[in-house]
Amino acid sequence: MTARPAASDTVRTTVTVHPDSIRPLLGTADRNLRVLEEGLAADVHVRGTDITLTGTDDAVALGQRAISELVRISRSGQQITPETVRRTVGMLSEGAPESPAEVLSLDILSRRGKTIRPKTLGQKRYVDAIDANTIVFGIGPAGTGKTYLAMAKAVSALQSKQVNRIILTRPAVEAGERLGFLPGTLNEKIDPYLRPLYDALHDMMAPEAIPKLMEAGIIEVAPLAYMRGRTLNDAFIILDEAQNTTAEQMKMFLTRLGFGSKVVVTGDVTQVDLPGGARSGLRAAEQILGGIDDIHFTQLTSQDVVRHRLVSDIVDAYERFENDESATADFAGNRAQRRAGQGRHASPRR
Repeated sequence: MTARPAASDTVRTTVTVHPDSIRPLLGTADRNLRVLEEGLAADVHVRGTDITLTGTDDAVALGQRAISELVRISRSGQQITPETVRRTVGMLSEGAPESPAEVLSLDILSRRGKTIRPKTLGQKRYVDAIDANTIVFGIGPAGTGKTYLAMAKAVSALQSKQVNRIILTRPAVEAGERLGFLPGTLNEKIDPYLRPLYDALHDMMAPEAIPKLMEAGIIEVAPLAYMRGRTLNDAFIILDEAQNTTAEQMKMFLTRLGFGSKVVVTGDVTQVDLPGGARSGLRAAEQILGGIDDIHFTQLTSQDVVRHRLVSDIVDAYERFENDESATADFAGNRAQRRAGQGRHASPRR
């Protein structure tokens, strides 16, 4: 590796990459190279196995580190994608102590050639917190992998015999007390509210094995109300959509904890669907339990969104809007005016 200044404010550095690593690093049609150049705000040129970086001292130094990390990721057997490049540059830009290669190469669960790994620094810290604590709260917007990663850790714990069973639960808020009026059996009535948990489970285990495990009680998927009065020992317990619990329900759930068990609670405090403005049990738990040892709160952000890149932009846009008191007040006022207008134009009862 050599470096020489090209101008008073410009640095040029050449990084030589092993021949086996250059093609995976560049990607199909040099897509990874273009993303790297955009992320560094520097010129990147490749000749053979030499990658030349030209730009400010900071940009070139960042580029050197990014290339080194991407080569390490490639050597671990992972495919380098444009998203891998973006996330690597992003982590290095934040100055986090963790190595991007360590974050993106952490295997949580493997099945049929597919390996589940954290894709962001926040996700890696979330997974580490689950390993280190008995109760973990994963709080963040949609698409940050809160439930999916918790489910992967649960399946991994079951397979390694750290626990004897997995219990998955979530509140059926939309149904309220009206389940009895819905058609079908009880399972058919509550199935729509539990379907996301089933979907994640099927993504991580052989589909033919799941019914047998559920019949044997090794895997249980049930509404939150079914947890009352129980003590859950030797289990990995996940409460999903916890923002839709009341403070009383959250207390009831957390006190089900038995010996040898681990609890992960996931939710998004910006998506509360409780009727009548009831206080979210997830918000209350943050205030009440924050100082207790062995209970950890992980805050995930738009930077941890791993869905389409627009999802992160949408989350940020809504957060800016909600933080703008004048815009929020204007929105609420317009909604009230629309309702008043509808009332004035409503047809009189006959």
